[in-house]
Amino acid sequence: MSIPRPEPTPGDTKWFTHDRFGLFIHWGLYALPARHEWIKKYEKMDNQTYEKYFKHFEPDLYDPELWAKTASNAGMKYFVVTTKHHEGFCLWDSKLTDYKATNTPAGRDLLKPMVEAFRNQGMKVGFYHSLLDWHHPHYTVDNRHPMSENEEYIAADKNRDISRYIEYLHGQVKELLTGYGKIDVIWFDFSVAPSERFPVKGKETWQSEKLIKMVRELQPGIIINDRLQIDQDVKTPEQVSPREWVKVNGKPVVWEACHTFSGSWGYHRDEESWKSVDMLVKMLIDTVSKGGNMLLNVGPTARGEFDKRALERLEGIGEWMKRHGRSIYGCTQAPEEFKCPPDCRLTYNPEKNRLYLHVFSWPFKHIHLDEMADRVEYAQLLNDASEIKMITNFNSSSHAGDKDIGQSTLTLEIPVKKPDVTVPVIELFLK
Repeated sequence: MSIPRPEPTPGDTKWFTHDRFGLFIHWGLYALPARHEWIKKYEKMDNQTYEKYFKHFEPDLYDPELWAKTASNAGMKYFVVTTKHHEGFCLWDSKLTDYKATNTPAGRDLLKPMVEAFRNQGMKVGFYHSLLDWHHPHYTVDNRHPMSENEEYIAADKNRDISRYIEYLHGQVKELLTGYGKIDVIWFDFSVAPSERFPVKGKETWQSEKLIKMVRELQPGIIINDRLQIDQDVKTPEQVSPREWVKVNGKPVVWEACHTFSGSWGYHRDEESWKSVDMLVKMLIDTVSKGGNMLLNVGPTARGEFDKRALERLEGIGEWMKRHGRSIYGCTQAPEEFKCPPDCRLTYNPEKNRLYLHVFSWPFKHIHLDEMADRVEYAQLLNDASEIKMITNFNSSSHAGDKDIGQSTLTLEIPVKKPDVTVPVIELFLK
């Protein structure tokens, strides 16, 4: 059977392509204004204006054990947290800056208890780290910088030495990869394209080859993403659902789609375009059916909680995953020889030789599987393990209507009423 097999990479992606579903956490000072994680750029704030958020960051309800349990109950197997976003604020007690959680009213390293809590739930650990830094005194202006229209700030670039920032960047990455035990994923973000006024900030600026070499030496087996402008272990399409398995130069690669519940990564109090549980579950299924992972984001509040909207959706996803996780974990795109019926998605577990039919739109009484009459040993609904009857020679009756259904077609006889689950799944045990 033909299944795409990505070329091996330096990192250990075996667990990654088995686990399939992870939690992204965007948490920083931007949780206080609560109107987008890019608020400093969008509202063109200078460091002095933004300082009020640093002075008032006090997440007194922060309970990392609750976060980890919530994620685990949702069926997530790994997490990736913003150690530092573009604003430059650090969640850990970095020795290289004063712009960190320990110097806010929070008064402590917020990263260490988070790592411990998620590990205690058996989840893998990942760090997001921004290559950008809008606070560092030697980070030069580019077209994504909050001060990109401030002539006085731009003029001061002549006194800034980007090499000193790069030394700082590499030093902080070293801190993160030596102070928190085994780190399974490092998720860098991102290179800045050139504009008429500002040059590119890319792999030469970041000294990406040197950075990657250090990361590999400090954490052998770690997964590195693709945003240093040098592809490594995983491609990371953002806020899109690819039409097919992601390829580079025509070859399939390990990939992970990152998505938000709404239109913002950080906590956004007034944002209303929240995806439903139904949509999120279908997005996860669709991703795995194309050989990918899904990293789903929560933006905690400034008091340190997952807000009600996020909790409701995580609970709903968890209800579905509790009974359908085996159509996700260890699964991948189905072999090409299996044709997917309309309004459905197929995933396949190569170790167990089982095919999973996810029914997005519940049809009336029958689902027809072409060229599968002699391929399936047994069929059942996955949520309750109730048998699904299998019929061959479906068109033998003069009243069947579907005269074009041939002897090679397997017909599943399904209940008229859709099962009471978000997306029903039929488990097919292959011969």
